[in-house]
Amino acid sequence: MRPAVTGVAAALAATALILTAALVPAVAASKSATLVAVTMASDSAFVAATVDRFHAAIYAGDSATVLAMLAPDAIVLESGDVETRAEYRSHHLPADIEYARAISGTHRLVSVVVHGDAAWASSTSISQGRMKDRPINSAGAELMVLSRQARKSPWQIRALHWSSHRRTS
Repeated sequence: MRPAVTGVAAALAATALILTAALVPAVAASKSATLVAVTMASDSAFVAATVDRFHAAIYAGDSATVLAMLAPDAIVLESGDVETRAEYRSHHLPADIEYARAISGTHRLVSVVVHGDAAWASSTSISQGRMKDRPINSAGAELMVLSRQARKSPWQIRALHWSSHRRTS
């Protein structure tokens, strides 16, 4: 079951308003400042959309899309290991898809930072359910590092780190 994504649209709209409000007065409402604010908000929105598409692909069991979103030299840090894209494809991806489809939960984007053609997004999650007769009640954190080749090119995931711990409540 795909977890609910909370707060992304509201956060991006607020980011656009904050950036516009902060930048426009700083340069006497020049058109260039407005363009910078809109571009920054737009970049953040594209990064957030990439994160959401990646999760949607995992929950849908669409390994082809998951792999297409990972850069050829991407690394995945999970369960105390560092895996290349190829290692992730053969080791953890099938288990991650199985887990995502069996467990319900929520995913909340915490922040998106864009710096030129590099970006990172952090998020948290709560997962609950049963996996192979084992109860699951965990809190998770995720950090994605993304890049793009040029301004109009799509964002690709360069590094992905997941960590989680058992919830006691």
